[in-house]
Amino acid sequence: MTTRRDFLASTGLAASAIALAGRRANAAGIRSPILTPDTEPDPAVKVLLLEALTAAKLAGASWADARVQRARRQNLGTREQQVTNVSDTDTIGCGVRVLVDGTWGFSATRALTKEGVARAAKQAVALAKANRVARDRQVKLAPTESHPSATWKSSYTIDPWSIPVEEKVDLLLRANAAALKVKNIRFVNSNLSFVKEERSYANSEGSMIAQDVVRSWVTMSFTAISDDRTEVATRGPEVVQPMGRGWEYVLENDIVANAPIWAEQAREKLTARPVEVGKWDLIIHPSQLFLTIHESIGHPTELDRAMGYEANYAGTSFIAPPDDVLGKLRLGPDHLTIRGDRSQPNALATIGYDDDGVKPQDFDIVKNGIFWDYQTTREQAEWLRPWYEKNGMPVRSHGCSYAQSWSDVAFQRMPNVSIVPDQRVDRSMDDIIAATDKGIVFIGRSSYSIDQQRYNAQFGAQVCYEVKGGKIVGQLRDVAYVMRTPDFWNSIDLIGGKSSYELGGTFNDGKGQPGQSNAVSHGCPPCRFKNINVLNTGRTL
Repeated sequence: MTTRRDFLASTGLAASAIALAGRRANAAGIRSPILTPDTEPDPAVKVLLLEALTAAKLAGASWADARVQRARRQNLGTREQQVTNVSDTDTIGCGVRVLVDGTWGFSATRALTKEGVARAAKQAVALAKANRVARDRQVKLAPTESHPSATWKSSYTIDPWSIPVEEKVDLLLRANAAALKVKNIRFVNSNLSFVKEERSYANSEGSMIAQDVVRSWVTMSFTAISDDRTEVATRGPEVVQPMGRGWEYVLENDIVANAPIWAEQAREKLTARPVEVGKWDLIIHPSQLFLTIHESIGHPTELDRAMGYEANYAGTSFIAPPDDVLGKLRLGPDHLTIRGDRSQPNALATIGYDDDGVKPQDFDIVKNGIFWDYQTTREQAEWLRPWYEKNGMPVRSHGCSYAQSWSDVAFQRMPNVSIVPDQRVDRSMDDIIAATDKGIVFIGRSSYSIDQQRYNAQFGAQVCYEVKGGKIVGQLRDVAYVMRTPDFWNSIDLIGGKSSYELGGTFNDGKGQPGQSNAVSHGCPPCRFKNINVLNTGRTL
């Protein structure tokens, strides 16, 4: 096993491996990084983007875009006082997407030369021509303004790659040591994950966009074992929510100081009372509720899913067909509004411009309890043109186009989908608890299941507390709630205020064939749901 001492002595090898990726980028003819210090595309990258667009147009494309992207990912893992994983990947290339006679074509290349990107553009056009035989409808793109010289940078102040690996690992090991001091804690795992994307985009409508995106995540998992070894309980791993920030965010969460608190929650679970099956009022913290939003509102309001394009892999949606549900389907009471955006500070899906070259705008998915709009790209917005025109709304994309790398084609991916806090009362978690006679507080996401239409589901939590007479009286264990999506959201009666609003999220929202991962956040305050069916997951038949 690798000890901390051995690891610190061998980090020179890791540094060499990291540097190798940068040298590969240089060898390809692009200096690394691909952005200037002002987040402008490197002049050599601009040349390549324009070369790709010109080649596509000359080959017969009516519209084209090109994206040069460098993606770095770093993961570090520890267990107790041992290092279990260190990985650092670095990839760079160019993807070219075209429309020919209303049909998509896409090709990508690692050859970052004029000849290389031109060849990819011609291949994309050839594929589009071949794809016409299987086209179900002619692609039309909703109008959008061009952005001839646009830049955007996510809200990080310390680039994680500027911090030595040794310093990162040392932080994890110190947090592990602090947790192991808690009685009955026998195992501790901790991990750091970072993503850095440098994206340069251009399209045939005149846009030239450069973006610098960083995301960070720290996770910890604590396992407690009773003195007689008959009971096991865990807390984690998602004790800190991921954010579109840098190393400063990791430091602000002070995992060394907080690790004993999370570990104590695992220890307390060893003697927690099993939950009684029945109907309870649920007080759900943002660290758990974000997952329910993601699965039961986020996914079923993706327009491609509602139209059946994800049926073979990710499933369909009960919020369909559009003509039957838009502006008609009640998904909650009047005081519930759920908003899509790519603008929230620090959120994972926040971006300046999407991979269609669109500057996103905030939009209501559920407005005053009524389903109001789907998540769309430029192509999909045209599918809803009759609805938008009927309601006096502009026909425009909501900026939901995304590709996880230069070698992947962009398609509809989830934006940040969040509950709007109560604007009248700045209600806190404590206020909701005090107003509850018999309830359960849910904290932290845990195991769950949901059907292919996002209609029937079951969700657990990492930590559950019983509420009696407006006060927390102790932990409960083996708790899960079951729901039908419309019934669940219509049962919400109390929504927290602005000061209790928090973001939850994930790096790894999978969709598509071939599969891609999208990072997305869901914000909400704590909320109360009335008379929800609760199961005891520890019972056997």
